[in-house]
Order: sequence, then structure tokens, then C-alpha cells
Amino acid sequence: MHKSKAYDTAVVLLNYNGRHWLEKFLPVLVKNTPGAHLYVIDNGSTDDSRTFLARHFPDITRIDLDQNYGFAGGYNRGLEKVNEPYAVLLNTDVEVSPGWLEPLRRRLLSEPGIVAVQPKILDYHQKDCFEYAGAAGGFLDFFGYPYCRGRVGEVREKDAGQYDRSYDVHWTSGACMLVRKEDFLSSGGFDEDFFAHQEEIDWCWRMRRAGGRLVYEPESRVWHAGGGSLAYGHPHKTFLNFRNNLRMLLKNLPGVLVFPVIFVRLFLDGVAGLRFLLQGKPAHTWAIVRAHWAFYASIPAYVRKRGGKYLRHYYEHVFFALIPKRKQYTCPAKK
Repeated sequence: MHKSKAYDTAVVLLNYNGRHWLEKFLPVLVKNTPGAHLYVIDNGSTDDSRTFLARHFPDITRIDLDQNYGFAGGYNRGLEKVNEPYAVLLNTDVEVSPGWLEPLRRRLLSEPGIVAVQPKILDYHQKDCFEYAGAAGGFLDFFGYPYCRGRVGEVREKDAGQYDRSYDVHWTSGACMLVRKEDFLSSGGFDEDFFAHQEEIDWCWRMRRAGGRLVYEPESRVWHAGGGSLAYGHPHKTFLNFRNNLRMLLKNLPGVLVFPVIFVRLFLDGVAGLRFLLQGKPAHTWAIVRAHWAFYASIPAYVRKRGGKYLRHYYEHVFFALIPKRKQYTCPAKK
């Protein structure tokens, strides 16, 4: 049973029309997670996800939402109904390893200033390679582009133990991260205007501004299939990533840097759009154009969302993981 009052940790999956992922990965999750209360937040699915869960996993607590509120809104609403003080946000397209949860829990509880912990995230399809969505911990470069140890741009490294120590990161991956529920809810949770993509980076940035720490814990390993909601090469993913990243910069950058950083970003995003065009991907170029217009329209709202003072400087250690000092063994890019 997974409803024991003795458990203090919840594992919370957000599902939208992901019946095939539930069928594939839930049995492994149940087997490898004996000491937690399992939840599935159903984000208004129109497939047979709810019927499948009721029939095959009746011990898993289901939180049914009336519509698809996106990754941000779905977790915001669902976590309000979770009883445990600690919660793992876990994608439905993730395979967990035996004993994966305890290292995360142990690290989170080791120091009160730690607000979120992520595991080592590897590629389900190439299990010795790091995965795009988190890899060995997330960072932001000077212009706000996200990257990871183990994955910079489209280049991924093989896992050869090069990141087998715990360290602080700029952001933890929404594919799998353990949070203190009170911290998450009291901070306002994810920004629902993001809908999906980079909302966890924005949340982590806000938590760092408040003095919290985000940590990578390599003793825990999971394998992420990726593309559970949108395929990696989908133009709408490009739209959300570019729009939300600009919103995040406007919302969180120190005031003196807002204009110069975003001004340079507009130029760099234009270069990215030209690159897509030369690659024969005009839909992605158009997605960047639409993302910029959507960002311009949201400027008044995001100016109002700014606020709070930095308790630590955002750019501390911003480049320390960007240029590895050792030989890298890289993995083929995903198609």
C-alpha cells in the first residue's frame, strides 16, 4: 500500500494523455519506491489514463483536474492536495533505479537551506549518456541560456563518473526534483503564465534570490525518455522555450542588467532563427518570431511581477561549469 500515514515523502507525477508512459514506467516506480506515497495528478486527460490507473494501480492516489493547466498550473493545483511535507516532482516518462529516492531525501534534509535536489538524469534510450533535461545539474550563462553539466547545447557527455560528487546548481530539473512542499507553495509555486517549459528554472531562480540552495545528488540515478509532452523537435517547444526564457530574464534580472542583457538576447535569438532557417526548419524560425511578439505583449505584466532583493548575486560561479577541463566523451545528438 502507498497511503500509509507514516510516509513523509510523496512522489507526484503529472499526467496528460500519457497512458502509454504510465503503463511503461509505473510498475518500475512502484517496485523501486517502497517508502513513499505515490500520486498522479491527471491534468484533464482525454485518453483512458484515469481508467487505466483505477484498474491497474488502485493504491496510487489520483488527483483529477478539470482541464489541462500545463506543467506549471497542474503542479500548483496538485501539490496543494498532497499531504506529505516533501514531494518529488517526477515526469511520467522517467524510469527510476532501485534506491533512487533515499539519497535525494537524505541530501534535502542534510541542511535547512537546501530547497530542492535533483538526481543524475541519464538518457533512457542511451543509458550511459546524460539527458538534455537536467543531466548533472542546471546552470544559466550570462545571457540566461540554460545548460547543464553533462549537456551544453546539443552536445551531451557520456557518464564516466566525472560528475559523481554533489554540488550546488542554478536550477534543478522538472523531470525529477525533490522539494519541500511548504517552500514550493509559500513561494507561489510555478509561474502559470509560462504554462510549460522553464517554469522550474524561474522557480529555482526565485528561490536562490531568497537565499535557498539547489543541489545535484549523483547517488540517485534516473533515466528520462524525453518528449513526454512535446517532442524535442516540435516548433511549439521552441516557441515556449524562447518566450519563457525572455520572460524569466525580465522578471528576475537585477535592474541594471535588464535592458543590456535582453537587448543582446534579441540579437542572439535572431541568429538562432537564421540558423534554423539555414537548416531548413522555417517553422522553428517562425516560432522564435512569435515568441518575441508574445514576450513584447507580456512586458507590462512581467514588469509588475518583478520584486524582491537579491540575497546573493545571480552571477556567482555562472561560468564555472561551462568549459570542462578534462577530455569529454560525447554522445550522438538526439534526432
